[in-house]
Amino acid sequence: MTTPPYQQYPQGVSDKSKVVAGILGILLGFFGAGRFYMGDTKTGVLQLVVSVVTCGFGALWGTIDGILILVNGGVDGQGRPLRD
Repeated sequence: MTTPPYQQYPQGVSDKSKVVAGILGILLGFFGAGRFYMGDTKTGVLQLVVSVVTCGFGALWGTIDGILILVNGGVDGQGRPLRD
């Protein structure tokens, strides 16, 4: 019995999608969800804290971050570029 082949990504490219990271950043920027998804927990926590301290106005950072990820791409927590 053989096991099914797993989808392999090119060496140096993240298994995280920039579309998913961007949409999470736009919709859930208050919580830093896009950064948590990408594996960048330090920035995700910082986005969450800034949003709480500024009574929600800091969520604009997450929204803009999500748009920039969709337009320019980004890197995951290990520094690999996000896949399309």
